[in-house]
Amino acid sequence: MKPVIALVGRPNVGKSTLFNRLTKSRDAIVADFAGLTRDRHYGDGRLGEHEFIVIDTGGFEPTAESGIVKEMAKQTRQAVAEADAVIFVVDVRGGLSAQDHDIARYLRTTGKKVLLAANKAEGMSDSPAVAEFYELGLGEPHPVSAAHGQGVRSLTEAALEGYDFGEEEGGEPDPDAPIRLAVAGRPNVGKSTLINTWLGEERLVAFDLPGTTRDAIHVPFERHGQKFELIDTAGLRRKGKVFEAIEKFSVVKTLQAIADANVVLLLLDATQGVT
Repeated sequence: MKPVIALVGRPNVGKSTLFNRLTKSRDAIVADFAGLTRDRHYGDGRLGEHEFIVIDTGGFEPTAESGIVKEMAKQTRQAVAEADAVIFVVDVRGGLSAQDHDIARYLRTTGKKVLLAANKAEGMSDSPAVAEFYELGLGEPHPVSAAHGQGVRSLTEAALEGYDFGEEEGGEPDPDAPIRLAVAGRPNVGKSTLINTWLGEERLVAFDLPGTTRDAIHVPFERHGQKFELIDTAGLRRKGKVFEAIEKFSVVKTLQAIADANVVLLLLDATQGVT
């Protein structure tokens, strides 16, 4: 599976600009005012042969108690929960703020790998303004310029350091590696039930309610000496019908499982036909 990097920080510190730099795209809208990003936004990045997923988030106010900022905070917490590494973006030119301290305090409780990106640091690598952010207690600040790309590669390398990518793409295949078979389809078409039937046991929760499976579940299986890795996925719906934050996360995990699989079985409901 690809590692996941979440970008968090207060509004208007350059998270979306860094997202676009990491994904080599302009998928995230960038403008010079706060609050532009509200939902989590996912993209694909690459460092050499290594691929990873980046999550852009809205301005984070951990202490928000109501309104849209509270909902945005929920989105950010979900992104942190999904991440293998968190890049906490701060604004060197704007200086250290009380909100930065609130975010740092929250991140220290998560147990996640956290890197501190001191953004907008063009020509300020050795400036006392960068050193000020040691006060957050998250280790050495990485001076970067998301707008110009300075320091972004070394920041990414630090974020991915220690992650086990497994077999390099293009390497010799492992003859004993299982065939990865993903079962995909709309919600409630019987994906979990099918896998349980193959296994001969109630290994997966199967219930007559859409959305029972939230994440991609990997199950080892062997038949006639051939090893398989069965992947039960969350149901996919048309993009316009996906509303809940957790369902959006499930969709990302399903698409990732499909990309990683050797074979994908598309399961349909014969009573409803093709929709």
